[in-house]
Amino acid sequence: MFFIDNYLVNNSTTKVATADMESLYRIFTVAEAPDSTLGQIEKEISENLAGFLNEHIVARAVSLGEIERDFSCPDMPEQPTFVSDHTQFLLDKLVANSVHTAAPSFIGHMTSALPYFMLPLSKIMIALNQNLVKIETSKAFTPLERQVLGMMHNLVYGQNSDFYQTYMHSESDSLGAFCSGGTLANITALWVARNNLLKADGEFNGVNREGMYRALSHYGYQGVAVLVSNRGHYSLGKAADVLGIGRDDLIAIDVDAQHRVLVEQMREKAAELASKQIKVMAIVGVAGTTETGNIDPLDELADLAQALNCHFHVDAAWGGATLFSNQHKHLLKGIERADSVTIDAHKQMYVPMGSGIVLFKQPGLAAEIEHHAEYVLRKGSKDLGSHTLEGSRPGMAMLVYSALKVLGRQGYELLINRSIKQAEYFAGLINQQADFELISEPELCILTYRYVPRAIKHLLLHADESAQTLINEKLDDLTRFIQKCQREAGKSFVSRTRLSSQLYPNQTITVFRVVLANPLTTEQILQDVLTEQAQLAQLSQFALPELNQILQRQAEG
Repeated sequence: MFFIDNYLVNNSTTKVATADMESLYRIFTVAEAPDSTLGQIEKEISENLAGFLNEHIVARAVSLGEIERDFSCPDMPEQPTFVSDHTQFLLDKLVANSVHTAAPSFIGHMTSALPYFMLPLSKIMIALNQNLVKIETSKAFTPLERQVLGMMHNLVYGQNSDFYQTYMHSESDSLGAFCSGGTLANITALWVARNNLLKADGEFNGVNREGMYRALSHYGYQGVAVLVSNRGHYSLGKAADVLGIGRDDLIAIDVDAQHRVLVEQMREKAAELASKQIKVMAIVGVAGTTETGNIDPLDELADLAQALNCHFHVDAAWGGATLFSNQHKHLLKGIERADSVTIDAHKQMYVPMGSGIVLFKQPGLAAEIEHHAEYVLRKGSKDLGSHTLEGSRPGMAMLVYSALKVLGRQGYELLINRSIKQAEYFAGLINQQADFELISEPELCILTYRYVPRAIKHLLLHADESAQTLINEKLDDLTRFIQKCQREAGKSFVSRTRLSSQLYPNQTITVFRVVLANPLTTEQILQDVLTEQAQLAQLSQFALPELNQILQRQAEG
């Protein structure tokens, strides 16, 4: 670590921090003293990350308002502060009130524990501070990132070795791009799709030069559209907005009982759009929906994209890592036919946040988004920034590369297989509980469910639609109450969402959502989560009594 704690000037018995050039120079050149506060923290984390988190991130009911008061001063600090003092403040006010995302009972979101080796490797990455926009600021990191892109491309598309020898380090082509996450990866994929659809033609210089209005006029379209299931990620709406397509022309198609897009309905919508001179620019298949973890029929979508002569993108930000598993990779059959694929390494590849990847099947596909500048990204260079939306970027590829080397495909396969097995176990456990109801079966390692007292469950089976709606509204209130209480108690955490369900046609219900990717999560923890939820339900002062009143009226009626 390249900083120093307490560069002091003695003034009788008082120590003061100074802002002279020598002090500033030492901050960048002198290593942390091993017995300083920061050095002790660093040592503690390195030796026992889990223990550090358990000790310092404490479960306590601190409101967001209380935390905001600790970070409410808008004044710029005028005087220097000792690193030890600042570090203690961070421990007390920031670390102590952070979310323990690595906890095995934190099963509500797509953030998991990290392998222990990520901490020292991250320190190396930060110390080197490479900027991947340009070889002049990254050198060895550039070919390393290209190799990682080649490895991930090979995982998805499986081309022969000659293909990768030709294109992995090509100055004019791109197998993909690193970015900060799935949102930018999806935007990049649709950016490529738009620019290739509306490319230069004759006297028209392309949409990237002349804009959407002239592009549509030149090609005779009344508009362009992107088709995706109604389980598509919200980042696709951002992409439609940023690219000038318009959020209204990101068209959501219904899903079946397994939350997979209805391909025939998508086909019908495409025909309807064609009759209005609206061109389908891209079809997006989802491989691991955010809410339920389901996978669209990718092969069928590839057939439809081929018939429509449009771009086929697969958002596999969550589910892409399933390709590591020989046992389960068949679930993504058809992904190899996609023109572009999004995968987030900071999800099921277990690297720190900020590592998204977009891959292009054809290395020349990204040519239409290529950009240059005289002082950087010159034509003919191998600068990675020439095909990325972002400019300056950190060397996150080093962490992905290290994870691939240390864990290997077999290591990832064990992790993926275990996570799916855990989800199947939890689904079975829920089905065994008289007072719980499984809403979506896990295809990968995400599932949804809710607490429903057994008598209410029986009543729902025989109630008409109006009565079902009333009961589900009260169950929605109960689900929100349980989830909020469980979160504030701090023993465990599940998230919640709202879903349509085949169990209750024409209704949307509030459900618990769990993500079982943490390899430290045990079956006992999952049992305890349900036990806690059942206990919290009894504390409800409104929803549960109202449900009991409905039962009483039903009995009397």
